[in-house]
Amino acid sequence: MPSSTVCAYSEPTEQLFWQGVSVLNIRPLVPRDPQESHRVASPLELFTDLCYVVGVAQAASAMHHQVLEGRAVHGLVFFCIAFFAIWWAWLNFAWFNSAYDNDDTVSRLLTLLQVFGSLVVAAGIPNMFDEDFRLGVAGYSIMRIGLVLLWLRAAAGHPEGRRTAQRYALGLFISQATWLAFLAVPHHLLIPVFIVLAAFDQSVPYLAERAGRTPWHAHHIAERYGLFFIIVLGETILSSTTAIQIAIHGEASRSALASVVIGGVLITFSAWWLYFARGSAEVLEESEHYEFLWGFGHYFIYSAIALLGAALALRIDFYEHNHHVSDFTSAVLVTGPVAVFLAALWVFIVRMHDATPRTSAPFALAVVAVIASTWTPRPELVAGVLCALLLAVELRLTSTRESAVGAAN
Repeated sequence: MPSSTVCAYSEPTEQLFWQGVSVLNIRPLVPRDPQESHRVASPLELFTDLCYVVGVAQAASAMHHQVLEGRAVHGLVFFCIAFFAIWWAWLNFAWFNSAYDNDDTVSRLLTLLQVFGSLVVAAGIPNMFDEDFRLGVAGYSIMRIGLVLLWLRAAAGHPEGRRTAQRYALGLFISQATWLAFLAVPHHLLIPVFIVLAAFDQSVPYLAERAGRTPWHAHHIAERYGLFFIIVLGETILSSTTAIQIAIHGEASRSALASVVIGGVLITFSAWWLYFARGSAEVLEESEHYEFLWGFGHYFIYSAIALLGAALALRIDFYEHNHHVSDFTSAVLVTGPVAVFLAALWVFIVRMHDATPRTSAPFALAVVAVIASTWTPRPELVAGVLCALLLAVELRLTSTRESAVGAAN
């Protein structure tokens, strides 16, 4: 065919192609400005958070049932595993979107593919407690397909960050291959092998970022973490409220229910206030590589709060004389997560603002006192009062700091 004929046909075809791309809202995936003003979470990100928290609810519910069956230690171990699965998937999505989010049709579809995968993982979480990871790994594979494709799009649209994006894509692909192989691991080796594979998975961001930092937005990522914390906290309140509604017509005394209600409210309200008493965005901007410690450390903050809802429900089960739930088991499952939350909050957030004894001493005393409250008649109430007292101290410290900054300016 003569070349003139080829040109006559190729030019209209190319025009039609780009017109179709325009109609479908498909754009190159270029980096967002890390200094962009007024950057906030998108509606799709908020929707994604709500879908991921379904897995959190499944993990807490499964943990509750495990204790009722007399398998508290087994349930706690597999709660930590199940929560890691859903949290780590959310974290990977959140950080990618903070750096690369053009909100075009392809990005939305690949994000929704990850959301679908998270729902498959959530459906498989009860099976994880029975040491069956097939559905969970299948859901992870779906999520990883979407995320790898997004990183490959970022590599194509951002030449300066191509090596980093390619490292992410390759690392995620290899990591997912190891999770598929994990299905063949004998049951007696599940936990140690899981720890090794989880550590390898967590090394992917560190190894990829050595080729160049992704342009994530400090204020945006701090907001994303804060919003997810609120959603997890809301799930804790919901599960506790549901348990109380059921217990109202049960055998628990009114004083016992009041102890759970007041203690639970004091703990959750204080947890919210303590978390947001000091911002993280400014520290993230100023401290190089702090994002790994801060971002990964939130596992302990989130998981402790997620476990608290199931723990308060178990405390009600004890007060209703459920013979499968002991006083000590239900008590330590309340005080333990509260202590972990307070310790993690200081290590990963408060310490970055003020590491002096002014903050370390109150938090350390609160952690020790909360643990000691396990052996009191109403540990949930004592823990709640201690959280409220720590909050009062923390508010005093932050107000003093703000006054000093204002005077200096």
